[in-house]
Amino acid sequence: MKVIIEGKPSAPAPQVKTVCIDEDSAGQRVDNFLMRHLKGVPKTHIYRMIRSGEVRVNKGRVGADTRLAEGDLVRVPPVRISERVAEKAQAMAQGAVRGVPARDFAVLLEDEHLLVINKPAGVAVHGGSGVSFGVIEQLRMARPQAKFLELVHRLDRETSGILLVAKKRSALKNLQDQFRERQTGKTYLAMVRGAWPARLKVLDKPLHKYLLDSKDNQASERRVKVVARDDADGMPSVTLVKVREQS
Repeated sequence: MKVIIEGKPSAPAPQVKTVCIDEDSAGQRVDNFLMRHLKGVPKTHIYRMIRSGEVRVNKGRVGADTRLAEGDLVRVPPVRISERVAEKAQAMAQGAVRGVPARDFAVLLEDEHLLVINKPAGVAVHGGSGVSFGVIEQLRMARPQAKFLELVHRLDRETSGILLVAKKRSALKNLQDQFRERQTGKTYLAMVRGAWPARLKVLDKPLHKYLLDSKDNQASERRVKVVARDDADGMPSVTLVKVREQS
């Protein structure tokens, strides 16, 4: 017997799923895997499921930063999302969202593994915290034939500059490992006020990464802030500043 509500059949109740990690998914963090697997589910809810132990890997509890290996069995708890969010996620996956620009940004370098683009200021790299569609969503819509497009790193919304996008899982893992091991250097140009020394200036300030809470049920946005030197959550960060031009 089917239950009919307002002319529509009721949606089936969500079920627990067990997902076997394949070669392409190996190396991902648990939280990132779930965000890609559970399209449309807010990040806050995903982190809550991990903390509560509803998400299991090989029947054991895990943390959000646990790395998955090929052959791991991931227990994905039942998740119910609104019909509107589900339809939006499906439309995004099909590249059929009305009113959303399918934008292919200026390409600086591209091969079979990597896409390097010039991100303009004022554009978020991904949807979240009031932004429905960022660079990665627009790229996927502009390139519907691409099987894999994932951000290697992030830039702040108001920051312009080089953004790396992986076209293969292996490239994503290798590049992120390089960033994690601080093997990749970053150079920024900035306009500042005040008197700066003519010689090299060293800024040695710890940084803390955190999630900006969302008030509209969108995915939370990752942020970074400077913290005190004795802050337990602070990560070492050294920036070398050299004056290029004065006016």
